[in-house]
This record gives sequence, C-alpha cells and structure tokens, in this order.
Amino acid sequence: MKNGERIQEDCEPYVAPEFLPRSSFCSLGSYAIGSINPDLYKFPEDGSEVDFPEGNIGRLWFAVEYEQEAERLLVALVKARNLCPPSETCNPLVKIFLLPDERRYLQSKTKRKTLNPQFDENFLFQVSSKTLNQRTLKFSIHHVDKLKKHHLLGQVLFPLKNEMPTGDSKVVIWRDLETENLEPPSEYGDIQFSLSYNDYLGRLTVVVLRAKGLQVHEDRGMVCSVYVKVSLMNHNKFIKCKKTAAVLGTINPVYNETFSFKVDQAELDTASLSLSLLQNMEGDKNHLLGRVVVGPFMYTRGRELEHWNEMLNKPKELVKRWHALSSSI
Repeated sequence: MKNGERIQEDCEPYVAPEFLPRSSFCSLGSYAIGSINPDLYKFPEDGSEVDFPEGNIGRLWFAVEYEQEAERLLVALVKARNLCPPSETCNPLVKIFLLPDERRYLQSKTKRKTLNPQFDENFLFQVSSKTLNQRTLKFSIHHVDKLKKHHLLGQVLFPLKNEMPTGDSKVVIWRDLETENLEPPSEYGDIQFSLSYNDYLGRLTVVVLRAKGLQVHEDRGMVCSVYVKVSLMNHNKFIKCKKTAAVLGTINPVYNETFSFKVDQAELDTASLSLSLLQNMEGDKNHLLGRVVVGPFMYTRGRELEHWNEMLNKPKELVKRWHALSSSI
C-alpha cells in the first residue's frame, strides 16, 4: 500500500490523510491532478466555482481511479462550494459510501465555519473488478452542529459503470448536490427518471436514474437481480423497448442509463412510455415488481401527466421526477 492511503475496514470509519491536487484545467468541468508540494498547490478558478444555477444547494469536486491489478478504488475528495446549511454557520464533512453497502462508510475531516470547504483527502476501497460496474459511489455532505449532530445538506450519486475516467491521469469531476428523497417508499417502491424531448430531431430521451424500496422476492438464496424495461407505446400498441443492465443485491438500485426513441411531434398526443421493474428469477424467468406509465391525458393523470407536460413545455431540457410504482400489469 502506498504511503498516505487508508483502506476501508469493517469497524469504525476512518479519517484519511491529505491528497494534494495540481492545477491543470481540462474541459467539461474536469481537471487533471497529481501530488505536489502543498506550498505550490493552486486550484484554478473557473466558471464551475461561480456559475451556480437557481436553486443550487451545493457542488462537489472529486476524482476516482481504479487499480485493476490490486483491485483498489481510489477516491480523491477535493472540495465543495456553495453549501446551504440550516443555520448561519456551516461545519461540513463528507461521508463516502460504496453502494449497495449502506452500512459502512468512510468519512472526511470536519471543516469549520465555511460554505466552501477544501478537503483534499484521499480514500481507498477494496473492490473486485467483477463487481465494479455494479457499484455506485455515494457522497453525502453533512453539517455538524454544536451538539455533534449531523444534518444532511445534499448528496451525489456516482455510478461506476461507464463513468470511470480512462488514461493515466486522475481527473477531477464536479457534480451538483441533490436533496435526498426522505419520503417513505410507496407500497411497491419508487423509480426516478428524467424525460426530454427534442422537437427538432423528433427524439424522446429517457434517463433511468434509480429506484428505491423495491419489494423483491426471495428465490432460494439467490442474490436479487433487478433491471428496468422502458417501452414506447403508441395508441397502447407496443413500438419498441430497451432495457438497463441488471443491478445485483439491493432494493435501492442505481442505473443512470440513457435511452432514446424516435417520436414525431405529431405522435406525442398518442404516445406513452411504460417503465417496468423486473427481477430475474431462476430458469430465465422474471417477476414484475412494479411499473409506471407516463404520457398525455389520454393515458395518465397526476404526477405522471405533469411529468409528461413539463417535458413538452421545456424542450431539450432533462426533467427529473420520482414516481410511485404500481402493481398493475
């Protein structure tokens, strides 16, 4: 093990030592980093540190690297900006989970009285290359009050599938914080996805993000395996379907997969989307855990209709919402 690294243990979370980034600007909100003398270290100022959209609750910068031979996932926690604490002062810390394991986590040092903490800490998870694509990093930022109680400020979910940077250098990535959905799961669970329609290209885009509270079935000790099937319908007739990869071993799977369908603008009043959560069972069978349909007034009401209409009113924008699953087939 290299000097300055710590590894996740089964006991208490640890506080990792410093990680020293080097300033080297890359496009798309990314920076190449490496270890340097801290006296020479200067992080570049760019638009991502000052350009925050309305309603932003904070932004987090981090880097990930996977060492294939050693099967080690290195996580560099760099900084956060524009945090929104529940009080005038903010004492932030970050907890890092490697989902689907939500029992153990690694924790940063607490920074005092700042909305823009600089962490510069390095963490290490031991994880098999066979399961890497099934794992998701979860960063949760908390404010620590005078009584040492932790108040969640926001979180970032980073699925490792198709997200790992390539090349020899580490790359710093930034993501905006999201509020955690604290509502209890619906009877059959919930699914979160984004919709977007490009009227110029006639393209309907669906980003399947995550699900929670799924009522999976025990199948002779097999690890649960759940995927999402996205079906395009027109006049209630099946047109085309696409499927996510299956996520193993959790009732709160994270997918972060994008699908596009060709839909002419004239068809939007008769088209609909069905998203079904399916569990793989023994013998190439699958079991429907729940589904949701979004579309125009002809097929939907309530939140599902609102989501569809908001997509149409905001062309080319991704509109994200949670939906309760139904047991109907």
